[in-house]
Amino acid sequence: MPLHPETSAVLQLIKDSGRPPLHTLSAAEARETSARSRAIMQPAPPEVALVQDLTCPGPHGEIKLRHYRGAGTSADAVLPGVVFFHGGGWVIGDLDSHDQVCRALANYAGCSVVAVDYRMAPEHVFPAAVDDSIAAYAWVCANAEALKIDTQRIAVAGDSAGGNLATVVALAARDGAAPLPCFQWLVYPAVDMAASTPSCERVQEGFILTHSTMKWFIAHYAPVVTDWRASPIRAASLAGLPPALILTCHFDPLADEGIAYAQRLNNEGVRVQHVHMNDQMHAFLTMGKFIGASDMAIRHAAVALRDAWRA
Repeated sequence: MPLHPETSAVLQLIKDSGRPPLHTLSAAEARETSARSRAIMQPAPPEVALVQDLTCPGPHGEIKLRHYRGAGTSADAVLPGVVFFHGGGWVIGDLDSHDQVCRALANYAGCSVVAVDYRMAPEHVFPAAVDDSIAAYAWVCANAEALKIDTQRIAVAGDSAGGNLATVVALAARDGAAPLPCFQWLVYPAVDMAASTPSCERVQEGFILTHSTMKWFIAHYAPVVTDWRASPIRAASLAGLPPALILTCHFDPLADEGIAYAQRLNNEGVRVQHVHMNDQMHAFLTMGKFIGASDMAIRHAAVALRDAWRA
């Protein structure tokens, strides 16, 4: 099946630029390379009603957060909220890498979004990112009144490694670590550190995320397969988790594990909406200047979130 023409054009642009594959770089070089591409790949960040940099206590020091309120919302309104965990293989990415996505989500859903800057590998290996993510989510829930966020309508969301962390937070909350979120938006989530599915073998070269790149990320972060906090698909039970919108892409080594996770949620009684994009690749969400499906995915998530908040 063919790639969307917009996505093919992006891959050609990257090839023409001579950008090396991330897995051939050091972590510091990969971060620098990724940061340079943001201005090229992402549309201008939309205006929102509020952007506020915050910190919260974590198990090993302060965690940076960024709080957004959607454009047109009143400063006094109590809004539904999303706690967002950025992607980047637990090695790259930060509050700025997903700033445009968080702003757009806040605007389209008319909500608050709190983005989490969890600690990164290889400086801080598993379970540092998990510990920070759970602590940040619990802090948002505990301080929702001060943030003017509705305590009964707080969702979790994330892409790739952030999707992994979002669903791990949901599992920990179900088991008593924090109030249960009302919804999960998981964009091509990483849910199995084994990285041994057929889609891993299929996506070997020529893409932003290949099997080799994914193994490089995992080696930096968590060469631990069986712990559910690293591989949430290996949790003993997924029953009792909140409804989920899961997005997967064909041209993605994580496709099969995301599909399997959606199927397992469904089999264990969790309401799931699964969208599979046959013509898209991993990382398209942060390439909205070139790939129109990015904006479509954020708008779809906003509709699903509003539906969950009405319920």
